[in-house]
Amino acid sequence: MIGRLTGRLATKTPDQVLLEVAGVGYLVHIPLSTFYELPAAEEPASLWIHTHVREDALALYGFLTERERSLFLMLLGVTGIGPRVALTVLSGIPPAELADALRRQDVRRLVAIPGVGKKTAERMVLELAEKVARLPGEAPGKAPAIVAAEDVTSALVNLGYRKGEAERAVDAVAREGGPADFGQYLRVALQKLTGG
Repeated sequence: MIGRLTGRLATKTPDQVLLEVAGVGYLVHIPLSTFYELPAAEEPASLWIHTHVREDALALYGFLTERERSLFLMLLGVTGIGPRVALTVLSGIPPAELADALRRQDVRRLVAIPGVGKKTAERMVLELAEKVARLPGEAPGKAPAIVAAEDVTSALVNLGYRKGEAERAVDAVAREGGPADFGQYLRVALQKLTGG
């Protein structure tokens, strides 16, 4: 899986870029929020990547910040939302406003996003309000704790802990203002599990 690409921005349009990395051109779909912040063509650029694999296609989705990618992944977890709709949502509302609208369960604000109907907005609120509410404030350049939390939960399950136990430990760390660093987050969650 590709997690990040850094190279030369060969071309860019509002919905995709061609990023040349070591002689290979990667076609990456992007939201408008990323497009606006990208440098000019032929300049160096770096994107956080989500690799989306289906039976008939492999697509790359790129984001300037880890927060954008985190919100994209949360949106993909909502019933009925695929990559194209998730990208449309991120193109229609700045990431901070999206997180705020979800926290406040503001269906009216979400329906104002082009391509989002009332049922989709209600599902987004139902499935994401609690997750986004646990997102702490983010310092520039740091990943939000919710991303680390999901990764840490997965790591704990892979270490043999039951999913419920792992989630409770990770939630406890998040309530205390979970660290943005994965290694530190994992250590603190393990301490919660082992009583150390």
